[in-house]
Amino acid sequence: MSQAILHNGPVGAGTATNTQTKTEIQPAIHGCRFCDAPLNHSVCDLGMHPLCENFLTEDQLNAAESYYPLHAYVCEKCFLIQVEEYVHGKEIFGGEYAYFSSYSDSWLKHAAAYADQITERLSLNEQSLVVELASNDGYLLKNFVAKNIPCLGIEPADNVAAVAIEKGVPTRVLYFGVDVAKELRKEGIRPNLMCANNVLAHVPDLNDFVGGIKVLLADDGVLTVEFPHALHTLEQNQFDQIYQEHYCYFSLLTLRKVFEHHGMTVFDLDEIPTHGGSLRIYVRHTEDDTRPISSAVIDMHDLEVAKGLEEVETYTAFAEQVKETKRKVLEFLIQAKRDGKTVVGYGAPGKGNTMLNYCGIGTDFIDYVVDRNPYKHGKFLPGTHIPVYPTEKIAETKPDYVFILPWNLRDEISDQLEYVHEWGAQLVVPIPQLTVF
Repeated sequence: MSQAILHNGPVGAGTATNTQTKTEIQPAIHGCRFCDAPLNHSVCDLGMHPLCENFLTEDQLNAAESYYPLHAYVCEKCFLIQVEEYVHGKEIFGGEYAYFSSYSDSWLKHAAAYADQITERLSLNEQSLVVELASNDGYLLKNFVAKNIPCLGIEPADNVAAVAIEKGVPTRVLYFGVDVAKELRKEGIRPNLMCANNVLAHVPDLNDFVGGIKVLLADDGVLTVEFPHALHTLEQNQFDQIYQEHYCYFSLLTLRKVFEHHGMTVFDLDEIPTHGGSLRIYVRHTEDDTRPISSAVIDMHDLEVAKGLEEVETYTAFAEQVKETKRKVLEFLIQAKRDGKTVVGYGAPGKGNTMLNYCGIGTDFIDYVVDRNPYKHGKFLPGTHIPVYPTEKIAETKPDYVFILPWNLRDEISDQLEYVHEWGAQLVVPIPQLTVF
C-alpha cells in the first residue's frame, strides 16, 4: 500500500512520469510469486492506475483516489507474467465487488455447455460433488443444481455470493487457500470436480491457492481451469487484460510447472474462444495414473516453445505494440471529436478501465458508457470519471460511434446494438487493432 499515489480528480497513465529507458528497466520490488526468482524483465509499463472495479459515486468524484503502478514483468525462470501486489486480494474481492458473471449472454451459454460436457465426461450424478472456486453469482453452478448434482460455490464477495444463494446455489463466503481447504476437508468435502474459471489470475498467493486445491480435490477427482492464454495476449495485443486485480497471466508452460510443483498433472486441454482466446486445462493428482497425458497437451506445449514462450525477448517486445495501440486509439478519437462526432462506450469491464486510464481518455473523448449491470448505473468509472448509464441511454442520445470496451464480446454486443444502424452509427473495437465497422 505504500506505493499508492493519491490524485484529486482523473488522470490518465499518459500523464504519469516515466524516466526509464529501454536499457534501464527498474526491477520489481519482490520476486516471482511462484518461484521467487528476481523479476528483472519488463513486459509493459502501463503507468499508474486506480483499481479497475472501484466504481465511484457522485459524492466521491472530488475525493482523492489511490493509484498504483501497473507494470507487468516476466520471470526468466518459470516465464510467469505478473504484476506486483499493492492491494491484497482480500481487500479487492472480499466484502463488496462490482463484477457479476451473469450479465453476458455468451458467457452463460459457455457455462451451460461446459456443465453438459463435463457431466458426461466425468459421469457426474447425484452422488458426485462439484466445487467451484470464485463461483461469483452462481452463473455456472446453477446448471449443476438443475441436474441434481450436489455442488458448492466458494466466493469471497458477500454481495455476489448473496445473489448466488438467492438462485438456490449453495455458496460459502470464503477466501480460498490451504487453510480453508483443510477445514472443508475436515467436514468431509472432497469434490469429484473442481472448477476454477478465470480465477487464477486474481490470486496473489498462487502457491497457497493451488496448494489448497491439492488438499481438497478427491483422490480420483479432476480440476478444470480456464484462463486467457498468454500466447494470445502477446500475439493479439490484449494488454488491457492487465490490471491490478489480475496478478498473473499464464501459458501452459508455466502452469504445468506450477501444478507439478504441487503434485498435480495437466493431462488434457481444450482451446476455447472466451476472453480473446483461452485454454481450459484438465488437472489430476500426479499419483492418479488412470488419466494419461493427451496429445493436446504435448502439442500445445510444443507450440508455445516454437512461438518463443521460453525466450525472454518474446515478452519484452510486447511493450512497443502496446504503445502503438494507444497512439491509434487516440488518433481515432481526436479526429472524431474534430469532426464534431459523438462517441460513447459500451460496457464497463476491468479491461475497459485499463484501456481508458492508460490512454488518458475521459469525458473529453467519450461522453458516457453503458452497461447491463445495474450495480454500475449512476456511478462513474475509476480514474476517468466517465458516467455509467443503462444501455437504453444509447437510443436516447443517438451517438455517431459506440466504442465497445469488452472487445472479447464483440459479436454478442454487435447483435445487441443492431438498432444503432438506424441513425448511421458505427461500432469501434480497439483490440487486436482499432477497427471501425
